[in-house]
Amino acid sequence: MSEELIPEYPETPETLEIESEEEPIKQRKNGLYPGVSDELAENMKSGWADTELHDLQPIAQAAHTAARRAALSARFPGERLVVPAGNLKTRSNDTEYAFRASVEYAYLTGNQTEDGVLVLEPTDFADGTSGHEATIYLLPRSNRENGEFWLDGQGELWVGRRHSLTEAETLYGIPASDVRELAGALREATGPVRVVRGYDAGIEAALTDKVTAERDEELRVFLSEARLVKDEFEVGELQKACDATARGFEDVVRVLDKAEATSERYIEGTFFLRARVDGNDIGYGSICAAGPHATTLHWVRNDGAVRSGELLLLDAGVETHTYYTADVTRTLPINGRFNELQRKIYDAVYEAQEAGIAAVKPGGKYRDFHDAAQRVLAEKLVEWGLVEGPVERVLELGLQRRWTLHGTGHMLGMDVHDCAVARRETYADGVLEPGMCLTVEPGLYFQADDLTVPEEYRGIGVRIEDDILVTADGNTNLSAALPRRADDVEAWMAELKG
Repeated sequence: MSEELIPEYPETPETLEIESEEEPIKQRKNGLYPGVSDELAENMKSGWADTELHDLQPIAQAAHTAARRAALSARFPGERLVVPAGNLKTRSNDTEYAFRASVEYAYLTGNQTEDGVLVLEPTDFADGTSGHEATIYLLPRSNRENGEFWLDGQGELWVGRRHSLTEAETLYGIPASDVRELAGALREATGPVRVVRGYDAGIEAALTDKVTAERDEELRVFLSEARLVKDEFEVGELQKACDATARGFEDVVRVLDKAEATSERYIEGTFFLRARVDGNDIGYGSICAAGPHATTLHWVRNDGAVRSGELLLLDAGVETHTYYTADVTRTLPINGRFNELQRKIYDAVYEAQEAGIAAVKPGGKYRDFHDAAQRVLAEKLVEWGLVEGPVERVLELGLQRRWTLHGTGHMLGMDVHDCAVARRETYADGVLEPGMCLTVEPGLYFQADDLTVPEEYRGIGVRIEDDILVTADGNTNLSAALPRRADDVEAWMAELKG
């Protein structure tokens, strides 16, 4: 990174106030160049080819995002709706975290650029109907007259070309305007307004006297519940994510010997490479938990030893370029073969997952798959003498939870734990419908310091997780490319290791 040449950033986009073309760009405090000569400034204004793109086509999901905006419009007639993408967040000094647009914004537009804002303006149409006109507010191309494009830390010569507003209109099918003008316009706006909070402090400040937390939460909840049932495009993206994730798991198995020579970091890096090559990123921090680390549900330090004879719990997912993520777990014998106890525990979890998957069907209760899986695990724990039965007593008191710990699944989509702010009656207490996608992921975890179980159990953790789409006549396992049965896992690993 050319640290000594990076200019000091001007006012952050959060101010969202349009700058004069003549306003000078601030220079880096400790930069080597004290300023810009008039001759250089003039030279940098000219001699550049026209790079406007004229052959663009609408993004693949444009028709779907339009339908989503129409549903949003119908839910909140006569109200101005403001949905920000969010701003860059500082990681250290003048470097930022990789940007990921808010799910609400990306879901409604397909756009993923920082500082963007979608506004649905209530209007009466010429045909006598009412609705909303959508506008996507974005930063335009970098200004070449005031040197922004090469002196600003977010100028195009530093961070890359961005689409012109005209190009954006073609890509997203939404009229586009300069986002730096938006805050001022919102301050002067009248009438009811709702905003999705938590992403853009500048936009929220402009609306501070026009919105209420309760009304804004209703907007956020609606957008969360709208994602419960996936459309055709979303299902296709989830399948892509699962297919890429399967390739990532294959990559890991092929390099387990290198992981043994180094650490869990080698597994993490191997899967990350697949995520970046086949998709946008990992959908969440990869859990590469070897040995007793498998009993820590969200082990993301990934700095432990990888030892032959122990198990590797790999929970990872590729995120597609449109933000849809897989979420898959396999528990693998590092040397390629389960020992007797490992297989016994693994087979119990597999049996529980089979029962859970079988319970995923349209018209069934969301919690049915959890209850089915928990019953199997409780039966096994009683059978093994680890908890006193009968099974009904165990389930009533939740005694199995010492070793099962977590719920058996969650909704999946643009967030790995998708639709998280949906109302309880539409989610956890709801009914499954075709198009819903969820994980089924039972597990058994015997902590290394758990004195209530025989010593040989301690430090063993097993979870099996797949991504299940509810269909009209049952369900489809989107991650079925990865084997689950113990014998199939061993044969698959042997083939990959050659």
